[in-house]
Amino acid sequence: MAEIKDPENTILMELKGGTVVIELLPDVAPKHTERMKALARAGAYDNVCFHRVIDGFMAQTGDVEHGDMEDGFNLRRAGTGGSEHPDLPAEFSKLPHDRGTLGAARSQNPNSANSQFFINFKDNHFLNGQYTVYGRVIEGMEHVDAITKGEPPANPDRMVSVKVAADA
Repeated sequence: MAEIKDPENTILMELKGGTVVIELLPDVAPKHTERMKALARAGAYDNVCFHRVIDGFMAQTGDVEHGDMEDGFNLRRAGTGGSEHPDLPAEFSKLPHDRGTLGAARSQNPNSANSQFFINFKDNHFLNGQYTVYGRVIEGMEHVDAITKGEPPANPDRMVSVKVAADA
């Protein structure tokens, strides 16, 4: 496993293929980092599906309101919800949306990010300065690459569990 320098700011995301290790960036986006850790610690991300996965672009997940539903009706609503917490203000930085970075998903309103996030499959620099970057995959990107594609996928992959490394 990758060397974890800061367990309090490292996420262990268990996917069907294995563990994805994500280094959070509290110096760059402290509010987004805190939100992800709070939701992970509450178990809110466990069993949540990847509801929008575009080949050559990104994999989006984190709808804790609808993303754990099994039936087709609610699965179609995945991507429209957030958490019980208020939306977050944008924390834009100079960090580019490179392959493996985590971006905060949001609506048209830059200050509407809540619980959803995406992982970039490739460098997506056209997103720079428009979406908050608050983490990067440091190990297990091959498991992200293997996530079932679709909008939504017919049989979506899920985050089996999401934990803060300090708690694991």
